[in-house]
Amino acid sequence: MPLIPEEPQIHESVPGPRATPAAGRTASTPRPVPGPGPRPAPPRGAPAASARPGKPGPATPSRGPAGAPPAQRPGPKQPTATAGAAGAASGAQIQLIPAPQNGALDAAEEAVDLLLDSGRAPSDILVLTTGELHPWAAHELSFGEAAYWAQQDAADDVFYADATAERATGRPVVVVAVNGGAEQTVARALPAAMTRAGALLVVCGDPERINALLGVHA
Repeated sequence: MPLIPEEPQIHESVPGPRATPAAGRTASTPRPVPGPGPRPAPPRGAPAASARPGKPGPATPSRGPAGAPPAQRPGPKQPTATAGAAGAASGAQIQLIPAPQNGALDAAEEAVDLLLDSGRAPSDILVLTTGELHPWAAHELSFGEAAYWAQQDAADDVFYADATAERATGRPVVVVAVNGGAEQTVARALPAAMTRAGALLVVCGDPERINALLGVHA
């Protein structure tokens, strides 16, 4: 069955632990990743939210307060997305957030912010990309795969990975940014993401393309 595009608002109807708000976290402040040079050594025991991965590069315009009223986000007010056979088998709720290919990663970042604000723990969330890697993943992989995957195993923060990475393990919530990739790659990645999502799968991308690919796979 086709997915119905959803308002880019994550309805926290899925059970999960309430994350303790971190003192220094604000949605409007970019979280830069250090550039080339010796790797910084942030304390591994620091609160998870304060070490949440972010994007490198210049500051981007503020999206406004993380708790902005839903009325500012046009679209249906209730999730009505339906899943295909693979989604039904996994038991996960599926939500589609319409976004152009070059805006899918930003939509996924906003979805993560909304999930955290609604009470999801950072360790509950896995973000997958079908095209270019998330800047945090690319940065961490530059220090070696062992250190990169160790952060997934530690399970103390949001983790970002390539949608085709077999070593990416499931989490209660999986957010997929359809930000590129060959048609066959995306067609395989979406059902794989469904199997990794324990309670909620959020797909950010072009609805027509996503529905077509899911239909072909089914």
